[in-house]
Amino acid sequence: MEKSALQMARASYQPKLPAGLKGAVKVKEGAPTQSVDNQEEIKALFPNTYGMPLVEFVPGEQSASQKMNVGVILSGGQAPGGHNVITGLFDAIKKLNPENRLFGFILGPGGLVDHNYMELTADLIDEYRNTGGFDMIGSGRTKLEKVEQFEKGLEIIRQLDIKAIVIIGGDDSNTNACVLAEYYAAKNYGVQVIGCPKTIDGDLKNDQIETSFGFDTACKTYSELIGNIERDCNSARKYWHFIKVMGRSASHIALECALQTQPNVCLISEEIQQKDLTLNQVVEQLCEVIAARAAQGNNFGTVIIPEGLIEFIPAIGRLIQELNDLLAAHGADYKDLDKQAQREYILAHLSKENAATFATLPEGVARQLSLDRDPHGNVQVSLIETEKLLSEMCEAKLAEWKKEGKYNGKFAAQHHFFGYEGRCAAPSNFDADYCYALGTSAAQLIANGKTGYMAIVKNTTASADEWVAGGVPITMMMNMERRNGEMKPVIRKALVELDGKPFKAFAAVRDQWAKETAYIYPGPIQYWGPTEVCDQTTKTLALEQK
Repeated sequence: MEKSALQMARASYQPKLPAGLKGAVKVKEGAPTQSVDNQEEIKALFPNTYGMPLVEFVPGEQSASQKMNVGVILSGGQAPGGHNVITGLFDAIKKLNPENRLFGFILGPGGLVDHNYMELTADLIDEYRNTGGFDMIGSGRTKLEKVEQFEKGLEIIRQLDIKAIVIIGGDDSNTNACVLAEYYAAKNYGVQVIGCPKTIDGDLKNDQIETSFGFDTACKTYSELIGNIERDCNSARKYWHFIKVMGRSASHIALECALQTQPNVCLISEEIQQKDLTLNQVVEQLCEVIAARAAQGNNFGTVIIPEGLIEFIPAIGRLIQELNDLLAAHGADYKDLDKQAQREYILAHLSKENAATFATLPEGVARQLSLDRDPHGNVQVSLIETEKLLSEMCEAKLAEWKKEGKYNGKFAAQHHFFGYEGRCAAPSNFDADYCYALGTSAAQLIANGKTGYMAIVKNTTASADEWVAGGVPITMMMNMERRNGEMKPVIRKALVELDGKPFKAFAAVRDQWAKETAYIYPGPIQYWGPTEVCDQTTKTLALEQK
């Protein structure tokens, strides 16, 4: 394939490895582990993969050289660095034994079930070193949760003489990896399953996983764009820019981008939920900032909004829940009514509190909540243009305030949503190194007979040489949660902690950012140059590890 000059230069970058992974490797085992919650239930569901020890790799005498073929799967949404997990895995298994082979399953977990695969050879691997995207083998969202899928997968595993499957994915994909590992262990099939922590949203992290891969690059990509908008905003001085960023379940991206660019306002879903704010209160707070800046003659500014904000507003969350139940039970009576009758039907059937919330929503949003559903019957929150909803509500409120003499500025809005722009960016040095080390760790977990583990790399704010590589039992991160009406074992999502250092650092300066124009313009990701520019981690990680 054709390559840009950057890609060609980037292909020769040799990712840095922790000292413990550079030569022969020895396993250092820690104490037995237990799940973060619901210990009895998780133990009962995963008797063969529960309670295993933490693992750390340290320099050893001599590497195992056993023969092992490995299968690899990219699962879920793209994240920068995925190709480096695969190249790290490939290099490590070839180093253990040049006869070892790596097979990629095409378009995600479905490739395993449908026997759709390709061998990943040195020539192909070299094309993808240090590149963004998942296009080497593609990704998919098939969930591995049924016995017939596990058995169908086993047929191709046996045919290709595969010893282990590596699943590169987020919390749901790694939950599936854990279920698959348990099933193969219970049946004594001798097939190992290893996970790798991926998601740009940053919500797959805990005591053992310092950060998920892709978060660093995606946030740097979005922050470059936000910085460019801030500079435009400060040049023209006539627009309020409402910028929505990815992160449906948590506000890590919004917070990190705010720390990098210092906007006038950054909304944090978790804080809004904790304070039980209504949509109207959120809009009032925004309008207070807009009005205060207008009083200084500044009719411009930037606002960062997390994608999942609307679900975190408790009143709207309660409304969505009741709407889901109402439409599941009575959708048939409702769907043939005209628009006005549908609105009246909903208002008549909702509880008093939820009906009051529904009545205050702009018509387009109300209609969206009551009509479009995903295949599970849930509201498609990602389709709601929260950035437009907020700016329209601000415009209406500011018009009211103008009549009352509380505001005399000019308000004009621009809207942006940054999502896909960051998912396949060429990985930063941090993600290139981190992912290569994760792939190398996955190979060592396989060589050392482990299953039901996730590859991990810790101490990531130190130089790469001092990083600590190893593995954590996936069951350690699990708890029971309600999903589609039933309790299921899942990896617990990490939300923004309001008493955590990153949020506290932001909260300490946001009032100042609201008044002043304190923008920072980070510029593009740098791959060559001084280490303090090229190898810096996210602000989130730096603050957490401080």
